[in-house]
Formats: sequence, C-alpha cells, structure tokens
Amino acid sequence: MSQTAVAIPDVEIPPIPVAELAPWAGFVFLIAAIVLFFISADQGAVSIPSGNAIHEWVHDGRHLLGFPCH
Repeated sequence: MSQTAVAIPDVEIPPIPVAELAPWAGFVFLIAAIVLFFISADQGAVSIPSGNAIHEWVHDGRHLLGFPCH
C-alpha cells in the first residue's frame, strides 16, 4: 500500500482593526442593554407603549431568567 500525503492549505485569518470593530460592538451593547431593560426593569411606568404590554410579553422570560416581578 502506498501512503499519500494530503496537503493542507495554509489559511490566514486577516486581522480585524479595532476601529472597524468598535461601532459594531457599541451597537450590540446598546441593543443588549435595551433588551435587558425591557426584560428586567420595565414595569410599565416608563414604557413607550403605556400600560403593562411589554411586561406581559416578557413575563415568562423574566421568571425564567430569575427576575422577580410580583
């Protein structure tokens, strides 16, 4: 039997400059902070839609994540 060597190509990962990554990281952080606010702290007092609509939409998720709301 003959053994054949399989050539593995060199894959170079290009560096990502921090200046290009920072706006995306800021955007993701902002969205995550808004989602966390609506899930954890929103009780309807400062909601854009008045009432308890958002509270009721995320009610089960609040309990699943360990946030009390009653």
